[in-house]
Formats: sequence, C-alpha cells, structure tokens
Amino acid sequence: MPTAVLPRPSRTASAGDGGVPRRRTRVLALTEARWAGAALALFLLALPLELTGAPAWAWGPLYALVYAAGGWEPALSGLRELREKALDVDLLMIVAALGAASIGQVMDGALLIVIFATSGALEALATARTQDAVRGLLDLAPATASRITPAGEETVATEELVIGDVIRIRPGERVGADGRVLDGASDVDQATITGEPLPAPKEPGDEVFAGTLNGTGTLRVTVERDAAESVIARIVAMTEEASRTKAPTQLFIEKVEQRYSLGMVAATLAVFLVPLAFGGDVTGSLLRAMTFMIVASPCAVVLATMPPLLSAMANAGRHGVLVKSAVVMERLGQTDAVALDKTGTLTEGTPRVTGIRPLPGAGLSEDGLLALAAAAEHPSEHPLARAVVSAAQERGPALSPASDFTSAPGTGVTATVDGHLIAVGSPARLLRDDATPAGARAAAVAGGLEETGHTAVLVLRDGLPVGVLGIADRIRRDAAATVASLARLTGGSPVLLTGDNPRAAARLASEAGITDVRAELLPEDKVAAVRAQEQAGRRVLVVGDGVNDAPALAAAHVGIAMGRAGSDLALETADAVVIRDELATVPAVVALSRATRRLVVQNLVVAGVFITALVVWDLVGHLPLPLGVLGHEGSTVIVGLNGLRLLRESAWHRAAGHGTNAPRPTSRPACANG
Repeated sequence: MPTAVLPRPSRTASAGDGGVPRRRTRVLALTEARWAGAALALFLLALPLELTGAPAWAWGPLYALVYAAGGWEPALSGLRELREKALDVDLLMIVAALGAASIGQVMDGALLIVIFATSGALEALATARTQDAVRGLLDLAPATASRITPAGEETVATEELVIGDVIRIRPGERVGADGRVLDGASDVDQATITGEPLPAPKEPGDEVFAGTLNGTGTLRVTVERDAAESVIARIVAMTEEASRTKAPTQLFIEKVEQRYSLGMVAATLAVFLVPLAFGGDVTGSLLRAMTFMIVASPCAVVLATMPPLLSAMANAGRHGVLVKSAVVMERLGQTDAVALDKTGTLTEGTPRVTGIRPLPGAGLSEDGLLALAAAAEHPSEHPLARAVVSAAQERGPALSPASDFTSAPGTGVTATVDGHLIAVGSPARLLRDDATPAGARAAAVAGGLEETGHTAVLVLRDGLPVGVLGIADRIRRDAAATVASLARLTGGSPVLLTGDNPRAAARLASEAGITDVRAELLPEDKVAAVRAQEQAGRRVLVVGDGVNDAPALAAAHVGIAMGRAGSDLALETADAVVIRDELATVPAVVALSRATRRLVVQNLVVAGVFITALVVWDLVGHLPLPLGVLGHEGSTVIVGLNGLRLLRESAWHRAAGHGTNAPRPTSRPACANG
C-alpha cells in the first residue's frame, strides 16, 4: 500500500480526556483519501449509466478516470520499486485491473481500483491516527509560560525556557516545563502523564511535568529540563524514531514477500496458460488468472506485523515506557530471565534516615537527636548529610544555627550548636580511640545497624556519644510486587546484580523477594553474569540506571533503563527507558509485548485463511472477480484495524493486570537521584 503523507492534524478535545487537546487527522486531509473518494464518486456515476444501457462513450471515460484517480499513485510507487528490482504488490493489483479491462471486464477492473484505493486510504488513516496518538502529546504542553525575571514577569514561548528559569503557574493553567516547585502549594492533575485519576499534592521540592494541569493554588517552579527534553517530548521523539525500525518478523515477511510475489506471477501465468494448452477459453482463463493474482497477493500478510508493534509502542510511550524500536518491542516478550540492579532501580536511589537510636543517659529523644545531628550537618553537601537534614525538616521546627563548621572527608563533620561541639560521622573513625562504656554501647548499636544493611552515623556531643542514626536507600513501594510479577512472566525469580556490599544487598533482596543475590560486582562482573545466563540459553532482561549498568544493558537480550535518575550512558545504551521510574511498568510492557506477539499471530492466521480460501475457490470453482476483490481487500482492512486495538487504554490495563498485581503507582512519583 502507498505510504501515507501526513498532513497537519486538527486539534480537538473530548470530554473524557480532561480537556486534553488531541490531534485527529481529518479523513479528507489525506491525499490517499481524496483520490479514493474521487475514484468512488466517478465509479458511482459510471455504474448506473452502464447498467441502464447508456452508450459506452457516456460511461467509458468515467471508468477511465476511475482507473487514473485510484491507480496512479500505487502504479507510480510500484514502478519505482520495479526500477530498484523489487516487485511491489501494488503494481500487481494495477496489472490485474488493467488485465480485467483488456478482456472487457471494465466495471470489474474499476471496482478493483476503487476497493484497492479505499483500502489504501484506510491504511493511511490508520497510520495517521497511530501517529496522532503519539504526537498529540505535544499539545498537552502550553504554548506560552509566565517567566519571572528581576524586572517582573513576562510571557514567553515555552520553547524559549531554559534550565534555571523560574515560571509561575496560576490556578487552572497547564505546567509549561518539567521542573521542581520552589514555593507554593497546589494539587496537580497528572493523569495525562502518570494515569492517576486523583490530583497529586505539590509542595516545595516536588517535581512537576510539562502538560499537567494545576489546581487551585499558585506555584513557582524552577525549570529543570529544556522543552525538547521534557517527558512529553522524549516520548514523542523516541517513539517516532522507533516507528522507523522494523522487527525481525517484519523483515522476514518483507524478505519472503519478494520471493512470494515472483512465485505468484509465475503461478498466475500458469493459471492462464495451462487451461489454454487444453483448449480453454482465452477470456475465461485470463479472468481466472487476474482473480488469482488479486486474491493471492500478500497485502494482509505484509500488514500483519507493523501496525500491532507500532500501536503497542505508542501505548507504552503514553504510559511512560519508551521502547526505542520495533525490534525491542518484539524481543521484550521473548525474555525468560531478569537481572535487576539495586540502587536507583529496586530502590529510590536517595539515602533516607531509617533508624534513630539515642543512647541511654544522653537525655535526648529521637527528635532531639535527629535535630542535633541535622543542625551540624546543615552546611554539608554530602548525600548522607542531606538525608539527615531532610528527615529533621520533615519531623520538626527550624534547626538551630551552627557555627565553626568543618568537614573531614571519610570522617564526618563538626560544628558548634547551642554552645555544644557536635560531631557527626563514621563510628569507626570517631570511636577509634574511645574505650569508655558509652563508646562500647555506641559501637554495638552501630554494628547492629550495619549488620542489617544500614549505614551507621554516630553523633557526639562534647566528645561523648549520644546516639546513632541508621541511613539506607529505601526500597520502591512496588518493588516486591514487580519482582513477583516478573517471576510469574518468566518462570523464574529475578537475580539481583549490585556493586553494593553483601549486607545491604541481602537486606534489600529479602524485602523485594529475591533469593539470588550477587553483590560487590564490578561492571565487568555484571556483564559476565548476564552472558553466563545467555550462554545457558536464557534471554535476559536487564533493568538498571547507572553508568556501571551500561555494559550489562548492552550485553542483555533487552536492556531497560530507569529514566529519571538514569545516567546518560545507561539511557543511550538501553533498548527501552522507564521515564517516570515506575518499576511496575516493566512487567506491564513485557506482558504487552507478548500480547502484541499473539495479535501478530492472529493477523497472520486471518491473512493466511483468507488467501488460502480465496485461492482454492478460484482454482477449484468459479470465484467472481468482484467477490475476490472484496475478500482480498476486506482481509487487509481487518488485519490493519486489528493491529490498532493495541492503541486502546484497555490494552495497557490488561497487560498491567496480567503482568503485575501491584497497586497502581502513587500520584506523586518516586524521585531517584542515585
């Protein structure tokens, strides 16, 4: 079928999409549709004239115009392919129509042209609507934004916003760029990005996405991504790039198509010549041969693969999984083993205070110990210091000011807080020369935390231990359910590959439900683990986020990167990207790939049954040319529309329900920074 030339689509909004503008290509905006409409109109003018006995000069030119209007584009496309020594089925259809006309079956040939042109128009419309579903996401982002400058406030195009700009989002406005809230509070409807039905509360420090709808509050947001790098823009760019690739099944079909087409031409000649050799009628033999050429053409087989794959990629992109090619979409469903990274993949990637242990006799509550440590740590930029300060700010009032701050790498920090010298840092360093009972108790508490996979932080006040803080990377809320879902899909439990220490890895694995743990791995060790499984005949899916994961992502059958915190190298190396760090989408996209594979098989079966039945009917019985045309083009349309079923929202929900029993992600996505 001819390639669709996409016009500028119209933008509309429906009541069911929350007022989201949608691109929807108008039928008559397509060149294919206009020519098909012209051919149909001319045919409907010529047909009654012929049937009522009008002279040939009245309806003949109209039929000629039908041939020209509906056939010029596929004929030109077929001749170009023939010049490249490739036989296009479009050209065969035109030859069949002209052959029918040459033996006096002008109306049958014109009907073939009309149906063929209409089928091409429907295919072009389906392709356009598939691309509308992806590119329409661009319409979510507003065209302008209110940028705050030292001179006041100005309205600028969102494309002009740069990282570091501060914008104001008023009640009811759409967010103009991906960024982070500086001040203000509101509820933001993120359904277009996260799929959540309820608005997400936004406060200072929370992330917001371009295209989401602000509620009743006013927000000041600092821009963190250029317009071209926003979540929406990345979905569009990567999905459009993916649509230009071809899956192995499609490549195989196209390779076979050439040989099949040549064989079909030879068979058509045989269908025409063999009856003649036995005294058959020339007109009848030629008509049977033309019908055979039509019904045996593999149009439906060619369309069996790419529409489902492109639809599945577009659907996955709308739900935050960017699949980079049709090859990847097909391979995802083939995986039968999974390897997961720890930090930033199964965990949020941000250290959190997980334990507060005041020592007996110190006279401090948990809140008091945390506030004391946070006051001393406040000037520090160390990740552990930020975790302590963040925990204290969430639990209590403003911190006491600190003075005389010093930091010693590998040891910790010291500062004067409320007249006391406070030290916060490594128990091994700070207790190195402490042989007192208080020091022994502090060492025991720190050791207990470290045994369970936490990082212990000791707090001293005027040289005496007063408590220990436990810090760890927090497991993602949906990690355990995702691991269980992947195990069900692949038939085996995922393996944890991490460079972290064995205690931390074991603690995380027990929470996630993983039994096979490989800790303290260098990047080359991860690659070796993946290749060992590949050599054992497994097709491994690797999920990671860091630079150290990139080699394993490249070595795997399929690699998926966690996009929000993922390193540039990991994102480039991976075959797919989870852009919102929703781990539950990993089993969902695997299940969607398998559903796509099943639908491709359905399409091939439908196409094969139609072709076989029509060919047998034509060879054994008498298949009227118009009926053969209807059967051939009807099967092509059925196969094409069947592939578009994967664009539906229900297709993703079925995959998510099949792939995971995890609860839907919270309205405020987890932010991983590690």
